[in-house]
Amino acid sequence: NPYSVLGIEKTATDDEVKKAYRRLAMKFLPDKVEGLGEEVKKNAEQQFREINEAYETIKKQRGIA
Repeated sequence: NPYSVLGIEKTATDDEVKKAYRRLAMKFLPDKVEGLGEEVKKNAEQQFREINEAYETIKKQRGIA
Protein backbone atom coordinates (compact mmCIF):
# COMPACT_ATOMS: atom_id res chain seq x y z
CA ASN A 1 0.00 0.00 0.00
CA PRO A 2 1.66 3.25 -1.11
CA TYR A 3 -0.07 5.25 1.62
CA SER A 4 1.34 3.07 4.39
CA VAL A 5 4.82 3.35 2.87
CA LEU A 6 4.54 7.13 3.23
CA GLY A 7 2.95 6.80 6.66
CA ILE A 8 -0.26 8.61 5.74
CA GLU A 9 -3.96 7.85 5.38
CA LYS A 10 -5.79 7.66 2.06
CA THR A 11 -7.71 10.74 3.16
CA ALA A 12 -4.53 12.85 3.27
CA THR A 13 -4.55 15.98 1.14
CA ASP A 14 -2.23 16.29 -1.85
CA ASP A 15 -0.13 18.71 0.18
CA GLU A 16 0.15 16.19 3.03
CA VAL A 17 1.23 13.53 0.52
CA LYS A 18 3.99 15.79 -0.79
CA LYS A 19 5.17 16.70 2.71
CA ALA A 20 5.29 13.04 3.78
CA TYR A 21 7.25 12.16 0.65
CA ARG A 22 9.77 14.95 1.16
CA ARG A 23 10.24 14.11 4.84
CA LEU A 24 10.90 10.43 4.14
CA ALA A 25 13.01 11.08 1.05
CA MET A 26 15.33 13.32 3.06
CA LYS A 27 15.54 10.77 5.86
CA PHE A 28 16.52 7.90 3.55
CA LEU A 29 18.55 9.81 0.98
CA PRO A 30 21.47 7.43 0.27
CA ASP A 31 23.97 10.29 0.14
CA LYS A 32 23.14 11.22 3.75
CA VAL A 33 24.19 7.80 5.07
CA GLU A 34 27.30 7.47 2.94
CA GLY A 35 29.71 7.17 5.87
CA LEU A 36 27.63 4.79 8.00
CA GLY A 37 28.60 1.56 6.27
CA GLU A 38 27.55 -0.47 3.27
CA GLU A 39 24.64 -2.25 4.98
CA VAL A 40 23.08 1.02 6.13
CA LYS A 41 23.55 2.51 2.66
CA LYS A 42 21.90 -0.49 0.96
CA ASN A 43 18.95 -0.29 3.37
CA ALA A 44 18.59 3.44 2.70
CA GLU A 45 18.68 2.85 -1.06
CA GLN A 46 15.93 0.20 -0.78
CA GLN A 47 13.77 2.43 1.42
CA PHE A 48 14.34 5.37 -0.94
CA ARG A 49 13.20 3.27 -3.92
CA GLU A 50 10.06 2.16 -2.09
CA ILE A 51 9.25 5.74 -1.09
CA ASN A 52 9.68 6.96 -4.66
CA GLU A 53 7.52 4.15 -6.06
CA ALA A 54 4.78 4.84 -3.50
CA TYR A 55 4.81 8.56 -4.28
CA GLU A 56 4.70 7.97 -8.03
CA THR A 57 1.77 5.57 -7.60
CA ILE A 58 -0.19 8.09 -5.53
CA LYS A 59 0.63 10.90 -7.97
CA LYS A 60 -0.72 8.83 -10.88
CA GLN A 61 -3.87 7.89 -8.97
CA ARG A 62 -4.59 11.48 -7.98
CA GLY A 63 -3.29 13.24 -11.09
CA ILE A 64 -0.75 15.27 -9.11
CA ALA A 65 1.78 17.05 -11.28
